[in-house]
Amino acid sequence: MPESDIQLSFQVHSSMQSIDVDQWDRLIKDNTPFLKHAFLSAMETYQCVSEKFGWIPHHITLSHQDKIVAALPLYEKHNNYGEFVFDQAWEQAWNQAGLEYYPKLVSAVPYTPAQGQRFLIDSEMALVSQEKLIETLLQATQNLAIEWNMSSLHVLFAEAEQQSQIEKLTLPNFYFRHDCQFHWFNQGFETFEDFLAILKGKKRKNIKQERQSILNNGLSFRVLNGYTATEEDWESFDFFYQKTFIEKWSTPTFNLGFFKAIAKALPEQIVLVLADQNDECVAGALMFESDTTLYGRHWGCAENIKNLHFETCFYQGIDYAIQKGLQLFEPGAGGEHKIARGFVPVKMRSTHWVKHNPFPEGLANFIQQEKQMIDDYAEDCLAHIPYKEKTN
Repeated sequence: MPESDIQLSFQVHSSMQSIDVDQWDRLIKDNTPFLKHAFLSAMETYQCVSEKFGWIPHHITLSHQDKIVAALPLYEKHNNYGEFVFDQAWEQAWNQAGLEYYPKLVSAVPYTPAQGQRFLIDSEMALVSQEKLIETLLQATQNLAIEWNMSSLHVLFAEAEQQSQIEKLTLPNFYFRHDCQFHWFNQGFETFEDFLAILKGKKRKNIKQERQSILNNGLSFRVLNGYTATEEDWESFDFFYQKTFIEKWSTPTFNLGFFKAIAKALPEQIVLVLADQNDECVAGALMFESDTTLYGRHWGCAENIKNLHFETCFYQGIDYAIQKGLQLFEPGAGGEHKIARGFVPVKMRSTHWVKHNPFPEGLANFIQQEKQMIDDYAEDCLAHIPYKEKTN
């Protein structure tokens, strides 16, 4: 049967609760925690996404004979908070042209700049190709933007394979922006010492000194999951999380109820690193793991102790990834300080469609200049990575 003859039903969901858990989760690759029904629905239940924060759920599904074969996490946005792909300049340009930039539609995991699926596709759906399902989801979402009078559609942090598939579709009025993060790659290490051994001497010495300073301060660490972390542990971490955002004049969107809910729902994918000093919990970092990847997400501390951030967020994570045999460690967005600690630049792309573009030439030039800037930045960062040069 030709693809064009396959009947697919399209549905918009204002809550994850209206979507069958098993049907949604069976579409997820690599056991990615942020796309799990439990993770997305917990954000809704505990008001981490809502009109208050400018993230309003409109998840969409495509079904064939009552079976979901494709889906897209989707939100109506009234600001750009928690996206990590910054478009304030676009908003200003639209406003100057007398156009409203908000609301817009965004496919992303809120507050989570981690690469992953955005188009959840049934790998067993042989009647329709993955490319066709992605195109159908994009077109359906464009139609929603037009129907609901929204300015644009943005697909953020899609995994490289899906991003390339989108770009190959060559759809009109689509633009592709570029960015750079820093990731750590496991090169078959069996111990942290194996990782240190391939670093340049000065960088290796620096890391050892940073780790030793933590021991000299009498700090010890507990690495917990959803089973082993107690209610008191989550209360401590929630305090650190809230404190960090408030001190940075930012908005904390997660809360204790959310943290406890995901610990219960995804216990084996939670990695909670807590630092203790003099029998008191003084810092914590929350990470998540998939089948292949460790994701660093949030951190906070009771007081600033030199090198505590590096140990809690980076070295404990690298050590954990090595022990678990994980291939990749994504510690989050930004931060050239990660380079000296073994993280390397990775270029990212995102997809953007605008309904009415008042500046077609200007937008194209902006994206081209941004791409060149990111290319130059990544190349410069590569010149400073701490690894020894490989010899044949």
